[in-house]
Amino acid sequence: MALAERLEGPMAAAFDRAVASILQCGESRGRVVVTGMGKSGIIAQKIAATLSSTGSPALFLHPAEAVHGDLGMLAKGDVVIALSASGETEEILRLLANIKRIGDALISFCCNTQSTLALASDVALDCSVPAEACGMGLAPTASTTAMLALGDALAIAVSIKKGFHAEDFAALHPGGKLGKRLARVSQLMHTGDAVPRVTPSTPMKDVIYEMSRKKLGMTTIEDNGRLLGIISDGDLRRLLERDGPGLLEKTAGETMNPHPHTIAPDELAVRALSLMEEMKITSLIVVSPAGTLEGVLHLHDLWGIELI
Repeated sequence: MALAERLEGPMAAAFDRAVASILQCGESRGRVVVTGMGKSGIIAQKIAATLSSTGSPALFLHPAEAVHGDLGMLAKGDVVIALSASGETEEILRLLANIKRIGDALISFCCNTQSTLALASDVALDCSVPAEACGMGLAPTASTTAMLALGDALAIAVSIKKGFHAEDFAALHPGGKLGKRLARVSQLMHTGDAVPRVTPSTPMKDVIYEMSRKKLGMTTIEDNGRLLGIISDGDLRRLLERDGPGLLEKTAGETMNPHPHTIAPDELAVRALSLMEEMKITSLIVVSPAGTLEGVLHLHDLWGIELI
């Protein structure tokens, strides 16, 4: 709560300057280099990961390793974010001269705004807490939580200023459940010979064979690549109840549903799942803006995606 009040009050201007520094760094194709020792170093790694996943290339620099060669990670135009509760962490203070020599902007997260690190910084952000959460008041607990929250706030503020959208997030998260949720329909749909397709003149016995062979519970009806309609398993059952054996004497064009549910290939997969649940269907036909048949997306392709 105190940190939130600080961000809206006395620290607001400093926070805005930190955001501006990272934005300027990105415009010049620089990176954000986050450093910290001990528990602060663990938080620094998480902040670097959050920045990277929200559109600001970032990396973690271990301050002890830095003075043994890893300073080569730093390049002119980078922004350095240094985390130290005391602001007097020896391994970080040893980096100050090199950071200044290179000319990189320095942002610090400190609990003591009068510390050596804070006073040497271009922007010093106050992450002080009344007391640590441990019984002795010594182990970094509340202070590292404040650092983590401040780092997340900074990363999100920068991403908003950059206009970072769900599409950009999806491009950076191709794996796992999150990647599938943010995947495009074009990445998951069946294409080519896997798509069941017949022409309007195809006899119904061949329509049924195509549906059985492709195992998607439906078939598309097309003419030179242009989608004309669909016949689903449900349609087939209803047609059999109505027409009986006479159904086999008809063609796909005579029995198709000319108004199939469709979706564009660049839609998010989660949107496709929402449409399927809303309309109680198991397949969506993927068509281009020009009406060309691109593929078929089946409910099974979306397993593991959550709407919320």
